[in-house]
Amino acid sequence: MLSPIARAALLAFAGLPQLAHAQAADSSPAPSVAVAPVAPLPPVAASAASIAIADSSPAVLSPVVVTAERGPQALADTIPQTSLFDQQDIADTTATDLPGLLQLAPGAQISRTGGPGSTASLYLRGASSTQSLILIDGVRVDSVSLGTAQIAQIPLDQVDHVEVVNGNVSALYGSGAIGGVVQVFTKDGGDHPPRFNFSVGYGSYHTQTQQVGANGALDRDGRTTFNISLARSKDDGFSALNPREAPNANPNANGYLNESISASLRHKFTDKWDAGVRYLQSNGNNSYDNAYGEPTDLNNLYTKVRQLSAFANGKLTDWWTTHFIVAQGDDRSVSNTNGLYNGRFDTDNRQYTWQNDFALAAQQKLQVGYEHLDQSLDSDTFAAPTRHVDSGFAGYTARFGRNQVQANLRRDQYSDFGGANSYYLGYGFDITSRWKLSASYSSSFRAPSFDDLYYPLSGNPSIQPERSHSIEAALQYASNALGVMRLSAFQTRYSNLIDYEQVTPGIYLAENVGHAKVQGLEGSWSGHVGKTDVRASVTLQNPVDLDNDTDLVRRARRFASLTVNRSIAGWRVGGEWIVSGPREDSSGKLGGYGVVNLAARYNVTKAWYVAAQIQNVFNKDYETVYSYNSPRRGAYVTVGWQQQ
Repeated sequence: MLSPIARAALLAFAGLPQLAHAQAADSSPAPSVAVAPVAPLPPVAASAASIAIADSSPAVLSPVVVTAERGPQALADTIPQTSLFDQQDIADTTATDLPGLLQLAPGAQISRTGGPGSTASLYLRGASSTQSLILIDGVRVDSVSLGTAQIAQIPLDQVDHVEVVNGNVSALYGSGAIGGVVQVFTKDGGDHPPRFNFSVGYGSYHTQTQQVGANGALDRDGRTTFNISLARSKDDGFSALNPREAPNANPNANGYLNESISASLRHKFTDKWDAGVRYLQSNGNNSYDNAYGEPTDLNNLYTKVRQLSAFANGKLTDWWTTHFIVAQGDDRSVSNTNGLYNGRFDTDNRQYTWQNDFALAAQQKLQVGYEHLDQSLDSDTFAAPTRHVDSGFAGYTARFGRNQVQANLRRDQYSDFGGANSYYLGYGFDITSRWKLSASYSSSFRAPSFDDLYYPLSGNPSIQPERSHSIEAALQYASNALGVMRLSAFQTRYSNLIDYEQVTPGIYLAENVGHAKVQGLEGSWSGHVGKTDVRASVTLQNPVDLDNDTDLVRRARRFASLTVNRSIAGWRVGGEWIVSGPREDSSGKLGGYGVVNLAARYNVTKAWYVAAQIQNVFNKDYETVYSYNSPRRGAYVTVGWQQQ
């Protein structure tokens, strides 16, 4: 039986979607996280509609987001650094899955062990892959064994928009929100007659894509709306491992097949009450390489990410609004070598949320809620008891003239290790109608994963949550002409990090011994220059393992991204530039790189369109994980139809 460290090493070189635990995955006592779910209010409230910020004239228009304070607010009004990728942003990008989109977010870095479907890890503000929470429509879908979600298995075909909140927000969402929260919102119906759409595509590595969907209203008054979308993607891939650095790996191409479906149904009973259901399932079959196997080995990983939720929203009085969510999020993982199954890890997350919003006065709101989470693991490797989490949270947001306040407090009580408290205190001051200063102080935690607690020979049931404290200050400019620009300075200190200490030769035991610190400057801009849409971010950071005085692995000290898109007649043209400085990895140093992607779309008629893209235009040879190849230059074409 493998120890967690051996399992992590095998998974890392095998290209599995998640590594065994934060420490083994990053090979340093880096930040980690696992979280209690969020309640969308409902997710449709976060659409890209614009609202006016409560400020002096001229009013600034801004999209609406819900993740930064668990309720709708203008993007420019958020105190935590918040990014929104709406439908247009997703259509513009060359990305096909969630990791590809997230690498354009401020403070975010992505590492991959090969092509589509292979392990993808998110490092948000220097936090490790287990220390940033991923939610789909407010539902947890992470592996309770690993403590991470399979972000590579979330295709953008099923996504309406994505919100990213940077920094400690455990006070809103519980365990895991040290680096921040990524909330994915699946597609919803619209108040119009049913409309159909489909697309087909072909490209490099024999990539084939198909998508078909329908959405709209089922009745004349638009009270019942629906959406359904099915998608399939298949490619032959390339050899994930570099044979010069992993000579024992099979040199064959590693392909990937993904089949996904999302659906939603919502009914508005009255002007004050609505309810609905949401469903997402993504099945993956990824061929991967194993550096420790035989050159003839054929390895496959079969995965499933699934969420099902039912929600209800009601306005009980003029000042009291309530929200209910009952949901289940699943993570399935089965590995296969030469036709023989060699590992199964199935996670069920069952969560119940009740959130109440009270309007105390003009521009003052009190939020009180309760969440219950049951997490269970079914595995042929080890057994673990079901985890029960009871959480209470409260928040207060207000505006007094130029002053803005956000305060959140949360208590999470775990059945396996006890309780954890977290808080968030934020303040904003409007210097003018366009300029704002803000500051915050917060605490977060990550609950130990089941690997940390119960894995044979190395799990330690007595370990405690990882902890962090963060301070942030920001200067923001927002206007209709340019959009939202923000410069943030942040520092996060980590303590009680879970490390694996050798107790006897070859035997390691989980212990709370690690310390780390990440300091940085983060700049972002989402807006326009005339008729050209621009999104840019740059991060300068100092991610340090304080115990060893070394950089945290796979975190660059400097990285940036830039996207530019413009509509010209019937054309939409644009490009992306993604840049990273050098990074340390557990087995060697990773060089810096810059990748350029180009895209264009032409509307042949009002219904028909053709889109093309070139990824890695300059054929850059680079690695985001030591010894693992990244895709070289590729060209892709898509033809689609949308009913008008």
